[in-house]
Formats: sequence, structure tokens, C-alpha cells
Amino acid sequence: MSLGPSLACIGLMGKYDNPLHIAIFEPHSAAESAHLEFSFLLNASLDIFELRASDRNRVDQDLGMLQAIDERLSTWGWQTGTGTKFAVIVDMWGKQGRPSTGSPIKGEDLKPVFKALQTAYIRLLQNPFYTPDDHTPTAAARSRGSAGEIKSKKFIAEVKRIGDVWTPGLEKV
Repeated sequence: MSLGPSLACIGLMGKYDNPLHIAIFEPHSAAESAHLEFSFLLNASLDIFELRASDRNRVDQDLGMLQAIDERLSTWGWQTGTGTKFAVIVDMWGKQGRPSTGSPIKGEDLKPVFKALQTAYIRLLQNPFYTPDDHTPTAAARSRGSAGEIKSKKFIAEVKRIGDVWTPGLEKV
């Protein structure tokens, strides 16, 4: 079991701020209200995404730490050129659920996570059977909400793998 910080949640939001996928990791996934709580935290970061993305001096897709939620959780962000947003919520207590004595997280620690997520998303977009236009809020409303989230088993498994294997200092996920 990891003794340092771990990922609590990975969220992908579309360019219209619609949730595409939310993955929640141990120990948080055991809580009955985890999906609702992390959906709220991800949604709360969208305004910060907008502020950071509007910075004309920004040269990188990495938006850094978006917000420290408390002494345990913090949200970090990455935005693609097409407006898709990747948010990662880091749990400083890790999977053991106790405060760790490790060093603080730096932006460089999460770049491999975001690059792996972007690669997984690009592979999803390359699938001829995946149509990104089916994942817009308009399409979700037309189909009574069932079209909003990504349902690709391969993509979901890759996001889970990324969240499970990450540790600070890992150079490639």
C-alpha cells in the first residue's frame, strides 16, 4: 500500500463543462456519496479553469494547482487545445487515510498523469465508433441524459490504471 499521496479522483469535462468521465479511487470510492461529492468538487474547479485558460501569457496546457480544498485534497488541471479539461484531485493522506510526512506535490509530479490521460483520450478519439458530438449537452438532453458520459471500457480501464499506479516522482505512467 502506498504511504504517500495518491489520486482520489480523475475527472474529464467537455468543452461545454459537461462531465465526460469521473473515476474515484480508494479509499474514497467506498463512500456512498463519493460520486456526488467529487462531482461537486470538479464542478467547483470549472471557474478556475476558465480564469487560467483566459491568461494570454499561458504557453502550456498544464494549469497547475487550481485549488486547495483542505489540508488533505487539492485539485490540479490541464486543458487541451480543443477545450477538454482534465482535473485530478490529489489526496495528500494517500490510500492509508492518515496524514503522510512526505514532501508536498509539485506540478511536475502530475505532468505524467495528464500526458497519459491525454494519450488515452486521443486514442479514444481515434476510435471510428466513438463520436465526440454524442457527448455534448445538447446530445445528452436529446437522449434524456444517457449520452453524456464516455462508456468505452478500454478508456475507463486506462483511466483506472493511471489513477492506481501514480505516485509522486513517477516519470511515466
